[in-house]
Amino acid sequence: MDNQRYDERPIGLFDSGVGGLTVLEAVARRFPEESFLYLGDTARVPYGTKSARTVERYTLQVADCLLRRGVKGLVVACNTASALGLAALRAQSPVPVIGVIEPGCRAAATLGGGNRAPRVGVIGTRSTVASGAYPYHLAMLDSAIQVISLACPLFVPLVEEGWVDHPAVRMIVTDTLTPLFTQRLDALILGCTHYPVLKGVIAETMGAGVTLIDSSAAVAEELRRHLGGEIAPAPRGATQRLAFLVTDVADRFKETATRFISGIAVDAVEMVDL
Repeated sequence: MDNQRYDERPIGLFDSGVGGLTVLEAVARRFPEESFLYLGDTARVPYGTKSARTVERYTLQVADCLLRRGVKGLVVACNTASALGLAALRAQSPVPVIGVIEPGCRAAATLGGGNRAPRVGVIGTRSTVASGAYPYHLAMLDSAIQVISLACPLFVPLVEEGWVDHPAVRMIVTDTLTPLFTQRLDALILGCTHYPVLKGVIAETMGAGVTLIDSSAAVAEELRRHLGGEIAPAPRGATQRLAFLVTDVADRFKETATRFISGIAVDAVEMVDL
């Protein structure tokens, strides 16, 4: 007899805007029977320029909206919110909460040369870098890991404005990442969910010797560990449902979303007031 608990409610994901769609795509493909409810706080994007207190408040407000919709778990698909709001959210949430920082750190910690600990670069928003969250969690995994952090404040606006293929992108990325060129990195963590959209140019700029860590795949693995345990899985054979909420300009969200996810339709987008 199958004693497994099942729960057909969706898993909630949120980000300050569209960047978290890279995480949504990874988990939706990995778990085709699970349903997901995504909220992009597009009225207040970006979080990366806000104070820690403000980001924490936004995180709790967005999560509360998803919880009121009846989600069975929460994925904070935003590095800044994971860095500055995750602890407060976990203290208050009645459902399990997964962030993007710890899974990305675990993926990076496995890389290295020979018997030495890896040298890990972290790029992110100013707030994420200033929080020290990545160096802290990497040190918890291995105190010998060397971490070099760099804020890349122009990357999010480039992606949000659709300048992914603009001729200026390569110049901006190269100029921004120049301080990392001499650091002999083994891995570079893309510490913002917008950055995978620029993954190709970042990889070319850093060179083949540097492994890029996209937290999306790591988050999918983290969710796998929770499903069947803290989070009851969807019933076997369930049909996946994807729903989208935004706090401003639904039409622009649909247009921008096509640059983040492929093969997943973003049709109906509901605007909500937090």
